[in-house]
Amino acid sequence: MSLLRMAGRPMLASMFVAGGLHALRRPADVAPAAEPIVRPVADRVAALPDDTEQLVRLNGAVQVAGGVLLGLGRCPRLAALALAATLVPTTLAAHRYWDAEDPSDRAQQRIHFLKNLSMMGGLLIAADDTGSAPSLLWRGRHAAQDLRHDAHLVHRSVKAAARPAAAAGGIRAKLGSC
Repeated sequence: MSLLRMAGRPMLASMFVAGGLHALRRPADVAPAAEPIVRPVADRVAALPDDTEQLVRLNGAVQVAGGVLLGLGRCPRLAALALAATLVPTTLAAHRYWDAEDPSDRAQQRIHFLKNLSMMGGLLIAADDTGSAPSLLWRGRHAAQDLRHDAHLVHRSVKAAARPAAAAGGIRAKLGSC
């Protein structure tokens, strides 16, 4: 693992671990801001709990688990995707700068909104980072390419061997008829 990955992943993950722990310990602090976002989603998705505080805790638990996994470099791509998924409702619930009436509050919320948008970009880059190892897509493409190459070589060798065999068979047929 490169030094940049080793230092960068825990840095990126730290905000999620801290925020997730806060949501787990004190969901009542976050639930009122989350209610306008959580309610429509919970009504449409039957698998989610109806209680906003439970959903805040669930989001916090995913953030803590994803943050720890990303920080330790364990399943970092999956962890980054999970964190990116939790960041969407968190940002929409907590940083609605377009609803703020006070200009200074609006400016502050816009800064936090853009900060979360930047973190989302970092998470998407982390989710795409294969850590210098080829991705499964690359491996699949190259395996298919190698298979086509091998098939072409087999075809050429069969074709090359078939000509002398056919000639020998023709000679044997002529000799056998004498």
